[in-house]
Amino acid sequence: MIAKITSGKNTAKLIGYLYGPGRANEHTDPHLVASWDGFAPDPGRTNNFKATKQRLANALDLRVKQAGDHAPDQHVWHCSVRAAPEDRLLTDDEWAAIANRVVAATGIAPDDDPDGCRWIAVRHAPDHIHIAATKVRGDLRPARHWNDYLTADRELATIEKEYGLREVVRGDRTAAPRPTRAEKEKAQRAGQVMTAREQLRTTVRTAVSIAAGPEEFLALLTGIDSMLVEIQRFPSGDIRGYKVALPDDTNAAGEPVWFSGSKLAPDLSYPKIHERLTAVEPVDRRRTNPWHQATATTERIPTHLDHGDDNAAQAHLAAFGEALDALPRLAPEHIRPQLRQAATAFERATRSRIHAEHHHARALRGAVRAMRTQPVTGDGALLAMFLDAAILAVIAATRWHDLRHHQQQTIAARETLEHLRTAYAQAAPEPLATLVRNNTPPRTVERYAEQLRSVVPAHADRITADPSWDALAGALATAEEAGHDPARILQQAAQIKPLDDARSPGEVLVWRVHRLAQRQAPSARALAAQARTTVPGATVRPARSLPSVPQPPMSAPPPQRHR
Repeated sequence: MIAKITSGKNTAKLIGYLYGPGRANEHTDPHLVASWDGFAPDPGRTNNFKATKQRLANALDLRVKQAGDHAPDQHVWHCSVRAAPEDRLLTDDEWAAIANRVVAATGIAPDDDPDGCRWIAVRHAPDHIHIAATKVRGDLRPARHWNDYLTADRELATIEKEYGLREVVRGDRTAAPRPTRAEKEKAQRAGQVMTAREQLRTTVRTAVSIAAGPEEFLALLTGIDSMLVEIQRFPSGDIRGYKVALPDDTNAAGEPVWFSGSKLAPDLSYPKIHERLTAVEPVDRRRTNPWHQATATTERIPTHLDHGDDNAAQAHLAAFGEALDALPRLAPEHIRPQLRQAATAFERATRSRIHAEHHHARALRGAVRAMRTQPVTGDGALLAMFLDAAILAVIAATRWHDLRHHQQQTIAARETLEHLRTAYAQAAPEPLATLVRNNTPPRTVERYAEQLRSVVPAHADRITADPSWDALAGALATAEEAGHDPARILQQAAQIKPLDDARSPGEVLVWRVHRLAQRQAPSARALAAQARTTVPGATVRPARSLPSVPQPPMSAPPPQRHR
């Protein structure tokens, strides 16, 4: 069940709508199912509709008139309660009981309070009711109905369980504002798939994902020709915020319809963006490929989520969301639709009631900014490698949100997973085929298989029987030619994160081995040192004793020098 609560100032007009035909003649048999005292007049069950409707409006407004100037200006409280389409048909008595519980929970008419507000519940359709109340109590004080939407929602969640109805997925008030009905209709008239609010939110999120700092973020926004931007400042000249609009999205007066960052999404206000963009760790591009760095930090996300602090975990989810926002700009054209859908879906999974401490995700955020200068080229191995790690990160994010009962975020992560898997299926075949080496001697391939059985015995048989085995053997051969020890690099790849969540453990190892092989191979001296530390029973040789140095007597400290 879902509730929608609004306020108004005309009781008679609301009653006229509740008992009227509706906007499309959808109202059938409107009638009263409950009221504040059980004796309110029912315009739906009388021969004189107009007079009875006026009597009902006067009865509801009685205390409002008695309160005079002390009555709230918006004195009408309107709550619609709707059942799910698959729910059973509730009786009038059941709807009456639900209405009584809702007005009690919200503070409109608390139980055992003779001074509760006057209210009625009207049913004019099988699947919902409307509760109308006036917000003046019997003692002529305003109603105490703070946080009425949350209290109504909690009560409806209990009602769903008791009545055996569908349990609606509930949020935590961290979602981005949904487009209004008027915005949707305006977009349809203009032939647009997305509303202006949604277009602006996507553009701003993309700018955040590639900006290296707050100043660059504002510069990117002001440089977009298809968007109007206004920077707001304090009297001191410091930046207070920003607002954006589309040039062709205007109101009745022909003026642009502006949206502040916080109206687009809770994390797009300028202070929130400033906090995130000041937590960016620069990447030394001369030593590290940004795609490799981003993949490596993404591979560590499951560990952060499964074993880390919640505030740090939330920060990594936010930074990972920025990585998904940036991907469509860097990927080949044919993969971009799935990546855009993945980024849009995961946007909901980047926010929760848990506060993100963004400094924990400095490395990933810095790598994402560095990636913007290196779009995907060649066979797309860099993109496939990152997507493979991203899939495991989203699986971990789904589990993390689910354990904390973040229902909307869990659903968003699951939707993201499907889009990423589709994108990976489009990106991976060509680079996987490139890694296959048909000239690798069978004896060498068998040696790799034995090493695999030693490193990951639980997955070895599945990997060697999978089509990805040829690519993994080729990646190991390439690594060995570059001077790496295949057994050691396999072990390093397996230790990054267990393979239990992977659909294809072989492909996961392919990309990990491929990335690790890009590093400089250890020298013979380094390998010898590593071998000494891993030899069973090895002991550490004590260092040679140094000759003693005479010390001055404690009673005679050296003289001090004065500058």
